[in-house]
Amino acid sequence: MSIQKELKDIINDEVLVEIEEYIDDIFEIIAAKKETPELKEELANMQEMKKEFEELLNDLDAGEIDDEEAKEIYDEIVEMLEGMDAD
Repeated sequence: MSIQKELKDIINDEVLVEIEEYIDDIFEIIAAKKETPELKEELANMQEMKKEFEELLNDLDAGEIDDEEAKEIYDEIVEMLEGMDAD
């Protein structure tokens, strides 16, 4: 499997799923009227992060990311996910 395919898979199957679940959790807190300015900022940050990963997928589909860059991004994502699992 190519590194670009692996990168697409990890973004679609893990990163975006985690982000969407976190955004859903934030919306539930907001719906319960327990929002804070920090929570609203966190929501905006997570929505921006989701947008950036979606743009990254578009760049991959357009062939704008070479294997070397894809490998670097993939490694950073794996490291990030491992850090989340340790929490």
